[in-house]
Amino acid sequence: QVQLVESGGGLVPAGGSLRLSCAANGRTFNRYRAGWFRQAPGNEREFVAAISASGGITYYAESVKGRFTISRDNDKNTVYLQMNSLKPDDTAVYYCAAQAGYVNYAVAKEYNYWGQGTRVTVSS
Repeated sequence: QVQLVESGGGLVPAGGSLRLSCAANGRTFNRYRAGWFRQAPGNEREFVAAISASGGITYYAESVKGRFTISRDNDKNTVYLQMNSLKPDDTAVYYCAAQAGYVNYAVAKEYNYWGQGTRVTVSS
């Protein structure tokens, strides 16, 4: 069992930056691939970024590539999402997730554990 708690959301003007954190309990978190998803009102949950269990491989949605950076510190059981050059379209609730297997990293239903989400609002 893995419990995930996100933090770091807030209100930021367009062009600004935020850093989201996802703290995990459990000593086995370093065995899980981790991902960030987001969901805007009226939209389905969409993939943002993912990182391998070791942190050596990262994946990004095209819409955030070059602006967002995912990273993890397995000693601290924490995954981060650094978001730069934010746009109003980035406004959403951001969710952290953990995946036990080597399945499709961009598909939400392939993730085993989820946090409660943190809200990001980007004003124009």
